[in-house]
Amino acid sequence: MQQGKGVERRTVLKAAGASLAVTGLGATATACGGGSGSGDGTVTIRYAWWGAEDRARRINKTIDLFEKKYPKIKVKTDFQPYPDFWKKFNTQASGGNPPDVFQNAIGFLRKYDAKNVLLDLKEQVKAGNLRMEGFRAGLDTFGEIDGKLLGVPVGSNSMALVIDKPVYARAGITPDMGWTWDDFDEAMARVRDRTGRAGDSGMYGVMYLYDLYLRQNGKAFFTEDGLGFTETDLTRWWTKAEKGVRFGLFADPKKVAQIKPKSALSAELAGSEFTWDNFTVRYTSEGKSEYGLAPIPTTDGKRTGQYLGSLMLSASKRTQHPVEVAKFIDFMVHDPEVATIMGYDRGVPATTAQYEAYRPTDPVNKAIAAYEESLVEAGVLEPITPHPNGADICEAAFLRIGEELGLGKRSVADAVEQFFNESKTALSS
Repeated sequence: MQQGKGVERRTVLKAAGASLAVTGLGATATACGGGSGSGDGTVTIRYAWWGAEDRARRINKTIDLFEKKYPKIKVKTDFQPYPDFWKKFNTQASGGNPPDVFQNAIGFLRKYDAKNVLLDLKEQVKAGNLRMEGFRAGLDTFGEIDGKLLGVPVGSNSMALVIDKPVYARAGITPDMGWTWDDFDEAMARVRDRTGRAGDSGMYGVMYLYDLYLRQNGKAFFTEDGLGFTETDLTRWWTKAEKGVRFGLFADPKKVAQIKPKSALSAELAGSEFTWDNFTVRYTSEGKSEYGLAPIPTTDGKRTGQYLGSLMLSASKRTQHPVEVAKFIDFMVHDPEVATIMGYDRGVPATTAQYEAYRPTDPVNKAIAAYEESLVEAGVLEPITPHPNGADICEAAFLRIGEELGLGKRSVADAVEQFFNESKTALSS
């Protein structure tokens, strides 16, 4: 892959349960994973993310701004699709040569902290190189683990139900905050019966949706030490999903697999789909209809279990340039012009300064902003569930095994057993 700011390789961002996009790496670096230095005092740091070409173009523009403000700090970049990013990062981290700064997600914080990869940024906060004030909705503590600051949020998002608005209108459905899962089940049947389309794309492998359902019922997908639910709980969830397919409430998983990477919603196989709110842009670009955001169904008519998720920027513990890395992160999360360039590509801006600097004018992004504002005003947001070391492996297993269940390759009992076996291994390593 070509290094620097020129990007020629086409990549595809694939949205899977949780999680969203980050930066890539430079080709060369000096020992201990740090960026290079030069005789005139110029320092080069390496910045890594995952994502598609549009994100790369936006990020490169923000780096141009940074280098103008800090002419003695140069930034080498590279990017990968989500799965390839982590394969490459694992290799580099194992070899003691991770990038100086990289995008991260909550499921990886404990894992790489345990591997002694992540820099505690609190010292840079104390030194005045990184500001942690001015963050929205409690996001300033999102990247704190065991008293250490291991990640700084760059954007926020929350789970939502993306709907095909004309389909829901034909079915006579108006989902309001506080609607229940019984209401949702009834809505799926009405979409099927009145429009000839499945109500939803399917719920087999949406880990973060299942997490919300568990939280509504006093549990959670993860605790600090492991899984927060039982085999009986998961059997009940996956049995309901399987029955939904059988009765036409959810889209046929085989048809969904055939049209990938296009979504079942934009391909008109389903009338709605659970995903992160900022992914709404995807459906507008893929489909021909008008799409909107609906609230998460509830168990008791009140609690959604929702929290703001976030992409973060983390730093390598082996970087030779912690001050420069901290200044880079500070710029990326606070500078207003960065927000006008990035828009909602990585979620709604995490800091108030950036949030106020970018006011979307297009209907899709305006809807995303309104949705997150409605969550804050409704008071439904809660602290995020802790993620233990190995959470990323559990998430990948939930997605893969859920898909195998949907395609008829596993029974519910077999799928549940396989997931718990794999999770036990991942969480005990």
